[in-house]
Amino acid sequence: MFHKVLIANRGEIALRIIRTCKEMGIKTVAVYSTADSESLHVKLADESVCIGPAPSLSSYLNINAIISAAELTDAEAIHPGYGFLSENPVFADVCEKCGITFIGPTAESMRIMGDKISARQAVIKVGVPILPGTKEGVHDVNEAIRVSKEIGFPVIIKATAGGGGRGMKIVHSPAALPNAFATARAEAQSGFGNPEVYIERYCESPRHVEIQILADKHGNVVHLGERDCSIQRRHQKVIEEAPSTVTTPELRKRMGDAAVAAAKAVNYNSVGTMEFLVDKHNNFFFMEMNTRVQVEHPVTEMVTGVDVVKEQIRSAYGLPLRYKQEDIVIKGHAIECRINAEDSVKFTPSPGKITDHHTPGGLGVRVDSFVYTNYTVLPHYDSLIAKLIVHADTREEAIKRMARALDEYIVEGIKTTIPFHKRIMANKDFIEGNIDTGFIERLVLE
Repeated sequence: MFHKVLIANRGEIALRIIRTCKEMGIKTVAVYSTADSESLHVKLADESVCIGPAPSLSSYLNINAIISAAELTDAEAIHPGYGFLSENPVFADVCEKCGITFIGPTAESMRIMGDKISARQAVIKVGVPILPGTKEGVHDVNEAIRVSKEIGFPVIIKATAGGGGRGMKIVHSPAALPNAFATARAEAQSGFGNPEVYIERYCESPRHVEIQILADKHGNVVHLGERDCSIQRRHQKVIEEAPSTVTTPELRKRMGDAAVAAAKAVNYNSVGTMEFLVDKHNNFFFMEMNTRVQVEHPVTEMVTGVDVVKEQIRSAYGLPLRYKQEDIVIKGHAIECRINAEDSVKFTPSPGKITDHHTPGGLGVRVDSFVYTNYTVLPHYDSLIAKLIVHADTREEAIKRMARALDEYIVEGIKTTIPFHKRIMANKDFIEGNIDTGFIERLVLE
């Protein structure tokens, strides 16, 4: 096994990786910006290296500084976490050229699945269902109008290199398309350095259901069941749960088989997630693949007992999977609430000093966080400060446990989304499982 791993990230995911490394007997190296010198991942790692000033471009996205830190500390491997450089094939290539193991898939797999068009083409070849749409990028507004009429309105314009809702526009009529097309391309260029977009049929009121997969370098791939990520705001996930209330054993098998086939189609060899939309008739359609560990991986860990990060590290080292598909059993129900440093009414950022902090506990409660009393939440990075995860025998019990845990959670000095999560846990439609990707928009209007 690796002797030393550098974690090219910050916040809760850096701590998450450090914890697993410690359990595996692996030394850890934290990298940090000057603004993050008091962050918990710096304190808990075996070594730490400052890689630049606060702006991400000068620190957590600075490939040269990160590689230098790895060479300075004699780290054999780099774990990118999620965000930042985690899905950057250039970074993976640089690691390989420098003789450092990138704990993730190959750069080639990332390039194929990181581009929405090539990803669609790859999964079509193995029979994975997709929504009707363009097979290539659309560069001209007249072409966009023509293909949209062929597909049938409403359509959705998406950035080929995109994610997180940027470069994404829903269009209900030909008249609205020119402005939406121009805006999507501008957002794609600004957010991803690539203005290319494609168009597909818009699936109205879908469920967002994803399949976690594990793959090794020996051709073995298994899936760990599904997560329901339908509770989202502006295409950003807010609450995730496993299993989904929409799936049946038969649907889970079909989606799982599709996810495994798609991973094998691109010779995938790490952990990853296939994201699908499920319509009102329980038809599912491939949307995209995330070629990294995801924020919401803990709910899968809670219902399967599989340490996703440990399997990712083992796979990167070249060890075969320890699980066959029949070994994976879903037990109980898990829910994750993302706790952000935001105003829970206006959803505006709320950085600042935490004057009091108390995390909930008890049976079936897990908190993945990096903040503490007197820690200052920085304005430079994502507003996620914690993930509160609960597990229980049933979904009803999990909701009640989450409501109880949220009541115990104390964060003073800044505003958080805890009150908003409490509201969702008490919502009748959520309790009954009547959810889709438009749930929060309807809730806000109530």
